[in-house]
Parts: sequence; C-alpha cells; structure tokens
Amino acid sequence: MSRELTTCQLIERSINKKYRKELWTPFMHAIRQYELISPGDRIAVCISGGKDSMLMAKLMQELSRHSTIPFELCFLVMNPGYNPANQQKIEDNAKLMEIPIEVFESNVFDAANSADDNPCYLCARMRRGFLYSEAKRRGCNKIALGHHFNDVIETTVLGMFYGAQLQAMLPKLHSKNFEGMELIRPLYCIHEADIIAWRDYNHLSFLQCACRFTEQAAADIQRNGNSNSKRLEIKHLIASLKKDNPDIEKSIFNSIHACCLDTMVGWKSKGHVFSFLDCYDRAEE
Repeated sequence: MSRELTTCQLIERSINKKYRKELWTPFMHAIRQYELISPGDRIAVCISGGKDSMLMAKLMQELSRHSTIPFELCFLVMNPGYNPANQQKIEDNAKLMEIPIEVFESNVFDAANSADDNPCYLCARMRRGFLYSEAKRRGCNKIALGHHFNDVIETTVLGMFYGAQLQAMLPKLHSKNFEGMELIRPLYCIHEADIIAWRDYNHLSFLQCACRFTEQAAADIQRNGNSNSKRLEIKHLIASLKKDNPDIEKSIFNSIHACCLDTMVGWKSKGHVFSFLDCYDRAEE
C-alpha cells in the first residue's frame, strides 16, 4: 500500500530525480572539484530566505545524510531587520522543508540604511561579519553561502566593466578577519535558471533581499523599466549576448579557470602589484 509523500519529501524527490542533472550533479561536482568539504568540518549553512540559500540548505542536508565524509551542519538564519511578515516567511519555509534553522538578530539594515555611500556594499560586509562571528561561536569552521554560477560570471563581467580589473569569485576562501574560518560556495556550478525552475515546479515562494533599496529598485523597474542596479544591467547584457552566442555563459565561466598570466600586462597577488616588465627580460633568457 503506497503512502502519500509529504511536501518536504516531494521537494527532496525533485532534487534527486527530476532536477538531478541540473541541481544535484553540478552541486556534487563543485563539492568534489573545489574540495569544499573535509572530514570533521562543522559548516554553518547561511540562509537569507531566498531561493538560492534555501536550495543550498536542502542540498547540504541531503549530502549530510548520504555522504561517506563525516561532517556536521548548522543552519544559520540572521534577521538583519526584516519586517515580521518576511521573518515569518523564512520560518514557514524552513518548517515546510524540514530545515532546523537557528535564528539570531542583528541591526544590519538599520546601519546600512543610514549610510550615504554604497549601502549595499556595507550591508554585505556587515552580514558576512555577523555570520562568521555567529558561526565561530557555534563551533563551526566554515560558512556556506548561496552564490551560484550566474553570480560568478556576472561578478567577473562587473569587475571588467565597472571595477577596471579582471576579478573572479572563488568557490572557497580563507577569512581574513576570523582565524581558522573558511567560506564555501556549494552552488558554484548551478545555473540560476535551474534554481528558478525547481522553485516553480514545487510551487515555492521565497524572499527577495527584502531591504528598502531592493524594494525601490523593484519599484523603479515596475514604473519605468529601469534600475540603478549594475548587476541587473550586466544580467540583461549577458542574456542579450546569449541570443547570438548560446555558449557565452560557459565561455565566461571557463575563462576564469584558464587565465594565462603570460599574456597579462599586470596582475595582483596577496596585496602586491606585478608587471610583465618584472620578468620580461628574464623570459627572453
């Protein structure tokens, strides 16, 4: 006699079966390719309430159930100043997906909203600092963030167009301010379109950023089709280029894995600036 599956079980089945190729396979590829998890790790899976972090939490939970590598998870939710409805939405989704979240409070939104210069940058820095601190306090040695494939390539193009530098987003990095802590990005190889497809297939509704700046950006787009978001501008540019070159996203992603320093005029490493002139004559010898 067959039993009816719960909503959570249906969500898990969609990851393991219908979207296995699009979600589970690239997730596992990133875990293995970039050596994101080691035996004995205690990882704080950082959940903002959006589609990316909620999927990441479910993937990490599934991995912990079936992995031969012994590691522990802590599902960490920071309330940076959400209104009660948004905070409740995160808690309801976590309950629906059977993710045992731990919530802590911060004043990130208030601090970022009072900044006149680059509040989004300040918000991101403060969020990460709070997450590292809380994760370390809970005995974790890593935090996991939900940046995906499209975040990686958009960041690369943003750096070229508006930062005047070739700069990628690493799949993992050591914290500079919290000794012994690392940041990992398990969704590194997963495409945003596949995350959206999974979300919609399961009829799930998640948070956006939920701060007044993104709400204003959304209002601007609704009103006149414009936004001051440079990331959104790059997203639209890549989508436009993809019409003529379907492989352009893959090419951008692969390019950060095959950087040829011999052709670079200058580069930076560990805070030091280098020039091709430093070794130009020696190369001839």
